[in-house]
Amino acid sequence: MASKGKILVVDDDRLVLAMVTHGLAQAGYEVIDADNGDDAILLAREHRPDLALLDIRMEGKTGFDVAQYLREAVHTPFVFLSAFSDEQTVAKVQALGALAYLVKPLEVQQIVPAIDAAFARAREMRAASGAMPQAEPAHARPAIDDSAELDAVVPLALGVLMHRFSLTRNGALARLRRAAAAEGRNLQAQAERVVQAVEELADRDS
Repeated sequence: MASKGKILVVDDDRLVLAMVTHGLAQAGYEVIDADNGDDAILLAREHRPDLALLDIRMEGKTGFDVAQYLREAVHTPFVFLSAFSDEQTVAKVQALGALAYLVKPLEVQQIVPAIDAAFARAREMRAASGAMPQAEPAHARPAIDDSAELDAVVPLALGVLMHRFSLTRNGALARLRRAAAAEGRNLQAQAERVVQAVEELADRDS
């Protein structure tokens, strides 16, 4: 089977790293893995992956440090997978322009569809601009329907809801859809409302 793409997976928890690496390889991806930020940067420079899946809090260079390097030096899009979804973390994730933000614990069966979606979005945006996807201001993004989960703000909002209400990804998506329908918004507009509320809380606490 032809590779679906090359992905760099970075996590300092060896068990999580092994599980995710195996699951993505089984799903058809060529996987490069690292258990620290320094090695991740070296591997990214050498192998130029199509996408990176990054843990955030690690000894030494954090996932944010690695993401900054990927964005500026090798133009590799990235997704975060972390146990943390506090307001400051969510705001930083959005500022860096992550394609998605997944909150642990997650099963590989939940991670793979999110990675598939991130790859699809990265390819679409590369085809349109010839460059790495850049985070756009909220007013510049076109409206999307409920099926368009590829926009970065929707996975961010799902991560917040999963953490706040102890929901699965599907549960968080169902909650977001219900709120959108109740308030007469599309899914993206409702997701932006959730993320904006988080950012306002972060500003208040800073």
